[in-house]
Amino acid sequence: MLTRMFFGGFVRMHVLYHAAQTPIFGAEMIEELRRHDYDIGPGTLYPMLHQLHQAGLLSCSSDVVRGKRRKYYRATPEGIAALDEAERKLRELVAEVLHDRVPEEGPYGRRGGE
Repeated sequence: MLTRMFFGGFVRMHVLYHAAQTPIFGAEMIEELRRHDYDIGPGTLYPMLHQLHQAGLLSCSSDVVRGKRRKYYRATPEGIAALDEAERKLRELVAEVLHDRVPEEGPYGRRGGE
């Protein structure tokens, strides 16, 4: 349960990253996320895509593929700016977490036991 709190943000960043590269659709993203060991189903991903769209971070268009309507999502300029800011903060966090540890006090220093 606790890991879900953290991974939700990672998944949103992952989705936004791919949507900044090329238009994405739900089933494709579910497979991409599974390749990275995220067990995300349609009941989680599609509401997330809708939320990112409602927030103005993704644009949405649709096309008919094999007789079915498929929604494609692409990062908006606001989405790309949010991704850039998230990347900056992620780099800062990774640098701190991976480089500021005190090995003799455990993997996360004193903070882990406080």
